[in-house]
Parts: sequence; C-alpha cells; structure tokens
Amino acid sequence: MFLSGAGGMAAANVPEKALVPIPAATLALMRARDTDPGAPILMRAFKKEGEIELWKMSRSGRYVLLKTYPICRWSGQLGPKQKTGDRQTPEGFYSVSPGQMNPNSSFHLSFDLGYPNAYDRAHGGTGSYLMVHGTCSSAGCFAMTDEQISEIYAVAREAFAGGQRAFQFHSFPFRLTAQNMARARSEKHIGFWRELKEGYDRFEAAGEDLAIGVTGKRYSFGPSRSPAREALVQARRAQESEKTAALVADGIAAVRVTYEDGGMHAAFASLSRRGVHVGAVSRPETLALAGREIVVTPARPKPVLAALPVQQLGFGPASGGLRAVFAPALLARPIQLRPGAAPASMAGASPILPASGFRPVLTAVALRGA
Repeated sequence: MFLSGAGGMAAANVPEKALVPIPAATLALMRARDTDPGAPILMRAFKKEGEIELWKMSRSGRYVLLKTYPICRWSGQLGPKQKTGDRQTPEGFYSVSPGQMNPNSSFHLSFDLGYPNAYDRAHGGTGSYLMVHGTCSSAGCFAMTDEQISEIYAVAREAFAGGQRAFQFHSFPFRLTAQNMARARSEKHIGFWRELKEGYDRFEAAGEDLAIGVTGKRYSFGPSRSPAREALVQARRAQESEKTAALVADGIAAVRVTYEDGGMHAAFASLSRRGVHVGAVSRPETLALAGREIVVTPARPKPVLAALPVQQLGFGPASGGLRAVFAPALLARPIQLRPGAAPASMAGASPILPASGFRPVLTAVALRGA
C-alpha cells in the first residue's frame, strides 16, 4: 500500500522509515535540474554495470537524469526472467503504481516491479515479488543499501503525491550502445535485446515516457506525440543501426558474459574486498566469478598499412620547422640527417639543426588502419 509523506496524506501506523524526507542534497540537485519533488519520475536499471538511474521530469517536459545509484546485489545471468526459482532479475519494461510500494518490507523498504508484465506472460513467464529493496541480498531482485532505498522510496513517494499515477522502470542487461550490441551479437538473448534497444533508443532520443505494447509476443512502441521528438528517435535508430553494422563489419569481437549468480557494482565489490560491511550480502562466494567475458568470435586483426617514406624534406620559418611530404611506398631504412649534410632540396633553407653534437634520426612508423 502506498503511503505519502509530508506533502501528501500520511496514514496512521505508517512506519517512520517510509516517511523519511528527501535529503537536502537531492532537493538541491532537483533545483539545479529545473525540477521539483512532485514532478514525475522514471527509472532505468543496468545489470552488467550494476546501476539504477533515477530520472525526473524537468519543466521543459523532458526527463533529466537526477542520480545514478550503484546496485549492491542482483542475481542470475544477463537475460530475462523466465520462471519461478531461476534467480533471474527481470529485464524489460515495467510499471510501478502506488499500490506496489511496500513501506512494511522486511528488506527495509521496497517496491514491486510488476513482473510478470504482458510480455512476460505472453512468453509463459512465472514468478512474483520481484522488487527493488534494501538489504544487499538478491534472489531475483535489485538489492540496494537501506540508505539508497530510503532515498529512492522518498523520491517516488513525492512523485505520486504530485499526481503521477505510475512510473516506468526500464530494466536492461547492459547499456544498449551500438558497441555493446555488436559485441553481444552471438548471445542467445540478442533477439530479445534488440527489442529492448528500440525502447532504449527512443528514451535516449526523446526523453519521455514510452508508449509500450506487446504485439505478436514482441515489444512494440508507439510514436512520440511530438513530431520533432519522433524525428530525433528515427534519426538515432538509423544511426545506431549503421554504427552496429559498421562495428561488426570492421571485425569487433563477439563476447559472451557469464555470471555464477549475478553481481554487484564495482564500488561495493571494492568495499567488500577491503572488509567494509555493506549489508547481508547474498552468496558472496559467487561474486569472484561475476562478469567473465568469453570471446566467441575474436576481433579481426586490423590491416597494417605500409610505412610512408619521406619524399621531400624542407626546413625554414615558412614551414614552421621540419616539414615532410610522404609518398605511399615502404621506407626501407631510417633516414638520418646530420649537420652540414642537408639534401640538395634544402639549399637556401634556414638551418634549424644544432651546430654540433646532434644526430637526429627520422624513423619509419607503421600506420595501422583505424
């Protein structure tokens, strides 16, 4: 049950932990981002990077990134949740309403992602109570620290108090950039991730809530209400497609990323290795095997271009010093320039070499293709 804090309707018997105000520093960030506590929110999670982004609607009508929180623990592998007990943290597009907020959670505070959604059900997905919660322990959830979930909960609470009926939660395996998609092209879930990428690109380009549906057991997305923003979306989609294809054609390695059982943000992993208590971490022994990259298709070696020999050397103030014009043929050996031994083409040029004791050597350098 959703319970509002100061600025909303506080109910009787509401635990104090659910009424903690938004920290002053975060309120200051809101002012700097031209937004306020009652403005709508949207969240995005990235499993491989171990991060949750919190976005706020600015007065311009576009979402702006407010904060990025490191995830203390998530479980499973990269890929969607499919059935009860698989320990998979969900991937996809979810909606969180006030009724999904849990102020009485045994994991400090929490909210339910709404798994299974329409897409998950269309694919036979089973499971329940997939949360973002406190306590650094996960069996299919995004586990944060108690301090983090207190702040996230407070920001969501005030957005609901400001009139937002539900906020979108986008969950991704990793940041769906062209490079990451090209590297993941041999992963078994790549078809599903390409569906997610359309939503990812739409939000990146338009900065607004997505119109999400399920058509033929696939995610589908309606166009932006703004023709200008939709034009940005289409331009980005085309650019990302071209970038991905170019990377694959250029021979970027195909990589599979594996986990023993999920992972955590590098900041928490570093603290844990130093013996700092970050919470009751679930299955800590598996974290040493988190995020292993297995090369499925090695990167294709870049072509080596021939070294370019000096065709003409010139000296003088007009050239700014040493000047070289290259011709496309292999330089057989270094060219040595010695004081008093300038080539004929340098006749009349102002000398820039020291009078003595200096033997500069111009060596051939192999230029490699980009």
